[in-house]
Amino acid sequence: MKLISRSLFQIKRSSKIILAGLLICLVVRLLPYFAPIRTADIAQNQLAMQFSDRNGLPLGTLLTRDQEHTSVVPLNQVSPQFTYAILAAEDGSFYHHGALDMKAVIRASQEAIHAKRIVSGASTITMQLARMLDPVPRSFSGKLSEIWLSWRLAAGMNKDEILSAYINRLPMGGNIYGVEAAARTYFSIPASELNLAQASLLAAIPNNPTYFNPYEHWERLKQRQKYVLNRMVLEKYISEAIATRTSAEKVVFQSRQRGIIAAPHFLFWLANQIPPNPPDKGGNQAGEQSVIRTTINRPLQQFVEAQVQQVISSLAANNVHDAGALVIDNHTGEVLAYVGSPDYFNEAKLGRNDGVQALRQPGSTLKPFVYELALEKGLIRPNTILADVPAHYAIPGAKLYSPTDYTESFLGPVRVRIALANSLNVPAVRVLEKVGVETFLERLHQLGFEHLNQTPEHYGLGLTLGSGEVSLWELARAYLTIARQGDATPLVSTFSNSPIQKTLSTRRRANADSLTLRYPKSKIPNSTIWQLITNILSDSYARATAFGVDSVLHLPFAAAVKTGTSSNFRDTWTVGFTTDYTVATWVGNFNGEPMRQVSGVTGAAPLWNRIMLHLHEHQEPAGFPSPEGLVQLPVCAVSGLRPTPDCTSVVLEYFYPEDKSNYEGENQFNLPPEYDEWLAKQQQSNFTSTNLRILSPHHGDLFLVYPGEEAKQKLEFKLAGNKSAPVEWWLNGEKLDTNSANSLFWNLRPGKWTLEARNGEMSDKVSFQVELANVKPTRRGFSISNN
Repeated sequence: MKLISRSLFQIKRSSKIILAGLLICLVVRLLPYFAPIRTADIAQNQLAMQFSDRNGLPLGTLLTRDQEHTSVVPLNQVSPQFTYAILAAEDGSFYHHGALDMKAVIRASQEAIHAKRIVSGASTITMQLARMLDPVPRSFSGKLSEIWLSWRLAAGMNKDEILSAYINRLPMGGNIYGVEAAARTYFSIPASELNLAQASLLAAIPNNPTYFNPYEHWERLKQRQKYVLNRMVLEKYISEAIATRTSAEKVVFQSRQRGIIAAPHFLFWLANQIPPNPPDKGGNQAGEQSVIRTTINRPLQQFVEAQVQQVISSLAANNVHDAGALVIDNHTGEVLAYVGSPDYFNEAKLGRNDGVQALRQPGSTLKPFVYELALEKGLIRPNTILADVPAHYAIPGAKLYSPTDYTESFLGPVRVRIALANSLNVPAVRVLEKVGVETFLERLHQLGFEHLNQTPEHYGLGLTLGSGEVSLWELARAYLTIARQGDATPLVSTFSNSPIQKTLSTRRRANADSLTLRYPKSKIPNSTIWQLITNILSDSYARATAFGVDSVLHLPFAAAVKTGTSSNFRDTWTVGFTTDYTVATWVGNFNGEPMRQVSGVTGAAPLWNRIMLHLHEHQEPAGFPSPEGLVQLPVCAVSGLRPTPDCTSVVLEYFYPEDKSNYEGENQFNLPPEYDEWLAKQQQSNFTSTNLRILSPHHGDLFLVYPGEEAKQKLEFKLAGNKSAPVEWWLNGEKLDTNSANSLFWNLRPGKWTLEARNGEMSDKVSFQVELANVKPTRRGFSISNN
C-alpha cells in the first residue's frame, strides 16, 4: 500500500509540474498579445529614399522595395496646418479620449439604430493605426481584434507618438504612404512647408485614396477638401473666411512622374544597390537621415535626356526606338549623367528598361583592348603590318569561321594603326589568335566586364568582334581605364558624406577583392601602350578609310573614340573620351529588332558628338600626351614601310627605339602566302611590291588530266597585280614562247613541273604536279582559272 501511495503521489506531482509548464508556455505565447506596444516595436524600416544631385538640386524620391512610397518624418517636421486638418477630418477629440472614443461609439450606434444602416464611424486615429498595422476582416471578431490592438498602442505610446506613427502611414493615393512622401510627390516640397490649401487637400485623400485620386477625380477631391476645411472651422482651427478663401485657392499638383525630376533609371539602379536600413538602438527611423547626395549633375543630366529623345526622334524612320548614355568624370570616376531610355515613364515602349545596365553585344568596342594586350605582350609592335585579307578558321562542330567587315572588302597589308582606327575585323581576329581567347577574356575580367562569364570556347575568336554581352556601364568603366592610362578605377555614384556611400564603398572594395582573388593583377601596366592606343583612337586621318576625316567622330579638340555595331544591326555603340570626360552611348531596340541603315557612326555617334561638344562648350580639354619612349619615323601610308619613290603618301608612325635599325635597313617587303587570295582579286593592286608573285598555280598544287582531254584542259599561270614590264615564263628550265606579261594559259600535261617568272633580277618560283586520271569525266572538258 505504501508503494502504491508513493506512486500516486509521484504521478500527482508530475502532473502538477507538467500543468505548470503548460501554463508557463501558454503565458509566454500569449504575453506578446497583452504587452504594450511602443514606438520602437512598429518602427518603419522600408522607407522611400530622397536623392539630390551633386549640388543639392533634388532629383526625386523613390519607392521602397515593397513598393510603398514611404518617408518618415518627426511630428515637429510636419506643417501644423496638416496636423490640424487631419485631426479635424479624422478624429477631432483625439487628444481628449483614450484608445476608443466612447461618445463617438454611442453616437454612431444610435444613428445606426435610427437609420437602420451605418451612418458614421467611430474609429479613432489610434484604431485606424491599429488597422494599418494589422488589417483584419470587417467583422465582429475583426473589430474586437482592432480594439484590443488599439488599447495596447495606447498603453505603450503617448498621443504624439501615435499621431506621428499614423500620419507617416497614411494612404495618400496609389502606393504613396505618409504625409512627407505625399508632399514631395505631389508638390515637390517637404511636409514642413505645406500651406493650408495644400494641407487640406492632402488631408482629404486618406478617407478614400482611390475615390479622391487628385489626377482622376479632382472635383471629388475638392468637395472633400471643403468638408475638411468645414471641420477645421468647427474645431476652431481656422475661421470661415479663411476656409472660404482657401477653398478657392488654386493648387497645382506635380505630374504623374511621382516626384522624379531627373535620372529615373539611375535612381532606381542606385536604390537597388542599397540594403534596407533598420532603426538604430534609439528607435530612430532610417527615413530621418539626410537626402542622398549623388554625383549626378542635374543640368547636364537633363541636357543628355533631351538629346537622347531628339536623336531617337530623328532615327524613327530607321526603326530605332531606344538609347542610353553615360557621362563620367575622368579625374574622379564620378557619374555625371545616366540615361537608360528616352522615356522611363512610357511603359508601352519599354521605357523602364535600362540601356545602361542591359546586356547587349558590344560589336567592335572591345578591339582596343585586344590590341593593347598584344602590344603589351610583344606579340605585335606599333609598326607591325597586319593582313586584312580573307581568312578561314576551323571551329569544331561548326562551319568555317570567315570574319569579314560589313563592307565585305579587304585592304590587304595594313598598319596596326589603320586596322584599329578603321575597325577592321580580320586583323583584329588575327591579333586575338596571337593573344589567345583565354588570355584576352582574363584581361576583360580585370577591366570589369563581369558578365563575360562563359568559357573561352563559348566566345571563340568572335570575342573581339562582340560575340559576348556587356553593359554600357562596363564599357564606360573600361574606356575610363584607357583615359587614365591603365589606372583602373570604379565608377562613383554618391559622395562619401552620404550615408549609403559607406555601404557602396564597402561593396566596391569587396568586389575589387573578389576580382583580385580571381585575377591577381589589379593594375594594368605600361602607360606607354595605353597612350599609343589613345593616340590611334584620336587619329581622324587614320580612320578616314572607314569613316572619312570630317565625320561626327571628329571634334574640334582632342578626343579618342571607338564605334561598334552588333550582328544584324541590333545595337550601335560609340564610346570615347577626352582628358576630362568619358562618354558612352548606345542606340538600338530593347525588343531586339534590327535597325535599318544604321551603324555605329550614324546611330550612337551623333548622340556622343552632341554630348561631347556640350561638355567642352566653355573650355577645350588638354591634348593627349604623346606615347612615352617611342620615336616617330616616316612610313608609306599604305604599306607602312620606309618610303620609296613609288609611295604616294607619307605619314609618321611610332616605333620602339630598338626597331629603328630594322627600319633603316628595310628596302622591300615580300607578301607571305596569306595574301594570295586577296591579291588574285585585285583589279589594280593597291600595294606596290618590288617583287614578282605567282598567284596561280600555288606551290604544291596537284592537277588531274583525263585521257584525250589534254587539249581542252588548261591551267592559268598568273602574276599578282598588273605588270607592265615584260615577264619571262620558264617551265622546267625551258623558256615559254609568249608575249603575255601578267598571265597565260598552258595545256595540262602529266609530270612534275617547276614554273618560274623572271623580270630582270626579280623572280618567283613554284612547283606543281599533273597526273593522268583513270576515269574519264562524264561532263565534257573544263578549264582551270582563277575566279
